[in-house]
Amino acid sequence: MSNDALFEIKDLEVSYGSIAAIKGISLEVHKGEIVTILGANGAGKTTTMRTISQLLKAKSGSIKFKGEELTQLPAHKVVKLGVSQSPEGRRVFGILTVEENLMLGAFVKTKMNKETLDWVYQLFPRLKERRKQLAGTLSGGEQQMLAIGRSLMSDPEMLLLDEPSLGLAPILVKAIFEQIKIISNKGLTVLLVEQNAKAALKLADRGYVLDVGTIALSGTSAELLASEKIQEAYLGKKN
Repeated sequence: MSNDALFEIKDLEVSYGSIAAIKGISLEVHKGEIVTILGANGAGKTTTMRTISQLLKAKSGSIKFKGEELTQLPAHKVVKLGVSQSPEGRRVFGILTVEENLMLGAFVKTKMNKETLDWVYQLFPRLKERRKQLAGTLSGGEQQMLAIGRSLMSDPEMLLLDEPSLGLAPILVKAIFEQIKIISNKGLTVLLVEQNAKAALKLADRGYVLDVGTIALSGTSAELLASEKIQEAYLGKKN
């Protein structure tokens, strides 16, 4: 591990009862990077993200953000430290309005930052148009925008994005990934879990490939895109 990593996981193990889901993985993310975690269904991607957020507890190993150990903290303190997650499946509060959902994203703040809300509306103008609409009536793409926007409301330094393209039409996937790039350009560090390997690697600086709870490959995005294993497994190319 590098001494200057903003975020690092070392020898992380996570189990569901007697079933080992994560088997001693290590990875790191540097300030300002976009790093992607790739892998098939069941590889352990979402388990890793939920463990970072302390929605799941590690069996062993270390998770550090800016040198501070996260594994013994409650989930809300992880958010307060500057790590916020947009979860798989969006998980918006359907009976609340768009703006109420966004305000809930700022729950760790003593006062909601109006500038942050304005920035979220600038990123996702559709949310501003729909701000008084119930979140449950939004389209899938709009709900994904809302989930990302909500995660930004705590003014995080590091954003965890779990399958932001899941279930979206290609044109919406392109729009979401363009916004992730804008978010990164603002200075946020991004850890991205994504099944759309090609889109993720085009966006990210580096990547890790999870395979049944272990890291099978890692490297720069260019290296992974050029890998025969990646091409065969995720990009639909046979050599």
